[in-house]
Amino acid sequence: MSNLSEKIRAANAKGRKAVIPYVPAGFPGLDEFWAVIKELDAAGADIIEIGVPFSDPVADGPTVEQACLESLERGVTLKWILTELPKHRAGIKAGIVLMGYLNPFLQYGLEKLARDAGAAGVGGLIIPDVPFEEAQEMKKLLGTRGVDLIYLVGLNTPPERLKMYASNAGGFVYLVSVMGITGARSTLPREIGDKIKEVKAAFDVPLALGFGIKTPDQLAAFGDGLDAAVIGSALIDHIRAGGTATEFISPWV
Repeated sequence: MSNLSEKIRAANAKGRKAVIPYVPAGFPGLDEFWAVIKELDAAGADIIEIGVPFSDPVADGPTVEQACLESLERGVTLKWILTELPKHRAGIKAGIVLMGYLNPFLQYGLEKLARDAGAAGVGGLIIPDVPFEEAQEMKKLLGTRGVDLIYLVGLNTPPERLKMYASNAGGFVYLVSVMGITGARSTLPREIGDKIKEVKAAFDVPLALGFGIKTPDQLAAFGDGLDAAVIGSALIDHIRAGGTATEFISPWV
C-alpha cells in the first residue's frame, strides 16, 4: 500500500473521510505559504495538495487561477517548490501531492522530476491534462522513486476506461464531481452518488472526490462510499478573507 493510500485508510479507520486541502505554491505569499502548509498539517490534514502555478490552468476556476497567477508573479516555479519543500518536509506529517499541468513537468525533465520529487518527499502527482495512454512512461519513472501518479476520472468516464485506469492505479483515484472547472459550490450533481458506487467498485485504491466541495455537509449523502475529499477554492477564499487554516480544517476532522 502506498503512503498516500495509508494516510487515507488511517483516517477512514477513525471513522471519517480523509481531508486533502489544496493550496497553490506561494499563496498567499512565499513565506506565508509554508506557514499555511504547516498549519494545515498540525490541524489534521491527511494529505496536502500543492498546486504548481501555470499560466494556462484549463481545469481551474477563477479562485484558483487568480491565486496561481499571483504566485507566478512572485516567481514561483516547479524548481522553487522542489528546492524549498525539502527544507520543510521533515516537520510535515501529512502526505504531499503536487497538482500541475504537463508543460511545467516536461520542461523540468521527467527523469529529473521523478528523482527530485522523490527526494523531496512528494508522494504523488496529479496531472489533469494527461490521459492514461500518454501517462505510462511518466508513471513508470515516478514509480521507481516511490511517487504515485494519481488518475482523474469524471462523471463521463465510461466503464471500460474506469477498468483501464484501475488496472494500475496508485495512491488514490480522484473523482471530479462536475463537468467543469474548479470552484466552491453549494450543491453537487445528483448523479455523483451513482458514479461514486461505480468508481468504488472498479478501483482497489481509495476514492477521493474533488471540484466544488465547500463543506462537510455536502458529503453526508455519500456515506462510506467516499474515502476522501479535496478542498481548494473554499480554502483559498477563506484565507483571502483573513481566516486561518485551522479554522477551515476543524469542521472536517
